[in-house]
Amino acid sequence: MISIIVPVYNAQPYLVSCIESMLMQTTDEPIQLILVDDGSTDDSWSILQAYAQQHAHIEVYQQPHAGQSAARNEGLRHAQGEYIAFVDADDCIKEDWCQTHLEAILGVDYVQSGYVRESPSLPKHRYQFTSPCMRLYRRQVIEGLRFPEGMIYEDVLFSVDLWLRRASCRMIDYAGYVYRDTPHSTTSSKRPEAQRKLFEALKAKHRQADLRGKMLIDYTLIRLKLHFRKL
Repeated sequence: MISIIVPVYNAQPYLVSCIESMLMQTTDEPIQLILVDDGSTDDSWSILQAYAQQHAHIEVYQQPHAGQSAARNEGLRHAQGEYIAFVDADDCIKEDWCQTHLEAILGVDYVQSGYVRESPSLPKHRYQFTSPCMRLYRRQVIEGLRFPEGMIYEDVLFSVDLWLRRASCRMIDYAGYVYRDTPHSTTSSKRPEAQRKLFEALKAKHRQADLRGKMLIDYTLIRLKLHFRKL
């Protein structure tokens, strides 16, 4: 079984296309779709309830607004699949996403693929090295891992913790994740205080890591600094 976890916060304009994309998967592997409403103030919760009533493999949960990390962590508490994936509520996946990743995960801990961005001015096929999306994980490799709550850029720390476990990865030349640029995106805006906290957290991990871990974190810091300079 694949457990797909979707954190939802005020995603009404995109939610139907997101859910439908997961319902259209061509794989024969059972899918547990976990949708966690993070205190939305629009009609997102009503949409989730309607889908849960129509599909037995859709599970919906609601919590007071606590952020994307808390919603993903809530989803992880309910995940039962041998494989786990994350999709954001304003994005969607192509119908062969699950099957393509299942075929590639043999012999490794997780599969990393690419994405297409809706903006026509950007390259069509890209890779995001710190996002938990665009990956299929074996459950055991992320067992016990959680997203840090109460901060932005928590994706980076989750990925670093994954790499520090020496998880094996296979990258595939496939872009089946459709990323939407939205006004609330954390990847396309300057957030100096959030960036400072992220670098502090990474430096703290660096102090405790072995030589291989320090090299991984150094590489991550370089990539992040280059990214933030472009914003």
